[in-house]
Amino acid sequence: MKVDPSTACVGGGPARVGYYQMETTIGKGNFAVVKLATNIVTKSKVVAIKIIDKSRLDPENLKKIYREIQIMKLLCHPHIVRLYQVMETETMIYLVLEYASGGEIFDHLVAHGRMNERDARQKFKQIITAVAYCHSRSIVHRDLKAENLLLDANKDIKIADFGFSNYCASGNLLSTHCGSPPYAAPELFEGHQYDGPKVDIWSLGIVLYVLVVGSLPFDGSNLASLRKRILAGKFRVPFFMSTECEDLIRCMLNVDPTKRASMNDIINHRWQLTQKQPNADVVQPNVAVDEVEEELNQVVLQHMSDLKIDVNQTVKSVKEKQYDYLSAIYHLLVDRYRRMGASKLTNTVSPTHLPQATRSQRRSSITTGIGQFVLMYFFLIYIIFYIF
Repeated sequence: MKVDPSTACVGGGPARVGYYQMETTIGKGNFAVVKLATNIVTKSKVVAIKIIDKSRLDPENLKKIYREIQIMKLLCHPHIVRLYQVMETETMIYLVLEYASGGEIFDHLVAHGRMNERDARQKFKQIITAVAYCHSRSIVHRDLKAENLLLDANKDIKIADFGFSNYCASGNLLSTHCGSPPYAAPELFEGHQYDGPKVDIWSLGIVLYVLVVGSLPFDGSNLASLRKRILAGKFRVPFFMSTECEDLIRCMLNVDPTKRASMNDIINHRWQLTQKQPNADVVQPNVAVDEVEEELNQVVLQHMSDLKIDVNQTVKSVKEKQYDYLSAIYHLLVDRYRRMGASKLTNTVSPTHLPQATRSQRRSSITTGIGQFVLMYFFLIYIIFYIF
């Protein structure tokens, strides 16, 4: 069954992309828009579709978009936003992503204030399981910050926005200076080549401080003052922060990357082991969702068969990680099965009953991604004028 991935206006209502009914816009930038959407087959209103206008990107930035997609295809972890499907036309790319309905950790902190250390520990453990998982696959995020840490409906962490991510084999250094300045490691301000995982670990130190204190450890009225404070590595420790938490943050915020904590140091730090929590995440960086599930969900496959969906092709699509409409429908149904049980699978529609989309396209201004490229050039300009 072929799916036309173009957008179409249906009865004057929201546009449709493939088997997704487009709804509210939740993010917008110069070259992309992010919309909530409902999968028409699964009736699952749990996806966010990032719509990227290729015509607004130069070849270099388009190459980075494809790298981001390729990296997201390699990641399948309970605390990383999941990529369900990729659709592409001559001018547009549509990324169907897991929707984290709880919003950003940043907004949560603004609304509720700093976390107590018990809650911060639970969130931070989820964050480091995901980052350790990425590093075990030689992938670095390079833009870890409160705005890129989302919460799902259960208030569990989902790491998002892999626009700055890259491959980084052990021992190899990176040279692109990117990310958000308040979360950036000293070596980025110095214009040096850097160890990718160590840069992520510095950002994790900033994140933990933000969770526990509710503010940034390093701030400044301009980039020069921010740089000075970050290179000095001195920050305020409030009276309510425990000695163990302070020690862990200092280990991560060591200005010398060779002396900075490793991921193993963080995982085994006494602050992490202070309190045994029920249902707490066990850090297993090499274990992902797809690897734990050795067998495909037969209940879901049977339900898809009842809908006249080709099960053999679905199995092939899932196993080969094709990220097409079949694997997307399967994974969305599996997610529903996990949350609600088999009885809730019945509220679905056979795709043969769906109208076909037309080839007409509605152009969008698009994405959450514009900031990443602006920040990269921001760093480059800074290095030129302040370092050289």
